[in-house]
Amino acid sequence: MPELPEVEIVKRSLKNTVKYKKIKKIIVKNRNLRFRIQRDFEKLLEGRSILNVSRFSKYVVIILDNQKYCLIHLGMTGTLHIINYKKKKKITNLSFYQSKTLPEKHNHIKIKFSNFMIIYNDPRRFGFFKLLDNKIELKKYFNKFGPDAISNNFDSKYVKNKFLNKKKNIKSCLLDQSFVSGIGNIYANEILFLCKINPFKLANKIADKEINKLVKYTKLVLNLAIKFGGSTIKDFKNIKGESGLFQKKFKVYDRENKNCCRKYCKGKIVKIFISNRSSFFCKLCQKK
Repeated sequence: MPELPEVEIVKRSLKNTVKYKKIKKIIVKNRNLRFRIQRDFEKLLEGRSILNVSRFSKYVVIILDNQKYCLIHLGMTGTLHIINYKKKKKITNLSFYQSKTLPEKHNHIKIKFSNFMIIYNDPRRFGFFKLLDNKIELKKYFNKFGPDAISNNFDSKYVKNKFLNKKKNIKSCLLDQSFVSGIGNIYANEILFLCKINPFKLANKIADKEINKLVKYTKLVLNLAIKFGGSTIKDFKNIKGESGLFQKKFKVYDRENKNCCRKYCKGKIVKIFISNRSSFFCKLCQKK
């Protein structure tokens, strides 16, 4: 599943493509995504102009000129493709994962503009589109989420307050979207390694200095991943058809049995499972 950096790249690509453009026609070929697409979806979107495209957590948010909001969640295998009517590209993928070209069998939604169209393709159909009527509904929808991981709201004071009396391991906390939004399994492993925190360590045992490091390295890792175009797992591609490069920067993820990359550490990377998610860490420098 794409994490915050990959969704941020999708958002930027989509924003560059559709901002200030008018939607001419919507074609829904399959309403049965994770949540069934509402019956009047086409009617509510056709003729509307897109004022902006933003992101919160792992959601792309399209802001329409009638003050409605369209949320897009890509699930496990959802991709957005741009088809230019005049310039047929071999590479159509606006986002990432799976094929960089358009596998038509799983095209579920077509959003047509004057000179191009955006196609949503999703083999496993875990993604979804959801329309919200106003900003109040948008805020209400995201009320259950913690602050976006790269926002100013995710700071040491917030984390310290949340960790008081919290008897839950730190790895699970980082993956809990009600605590902090946007971090997935890959980046949680990388963040904890840089902090020298064992993934099994309980949140209420995290010292103030470690909390400061946690906030610092969360933002550092995620922003660095965005800079390097995300992590290529299963053929990640950006709008130019280029692979993400951050996987070349991995310190622990998918490095089981390899030597710790810290200069003076003689430990090896081990792999264990926490809440059915693979966790990679150095037993020597990430002591509990």
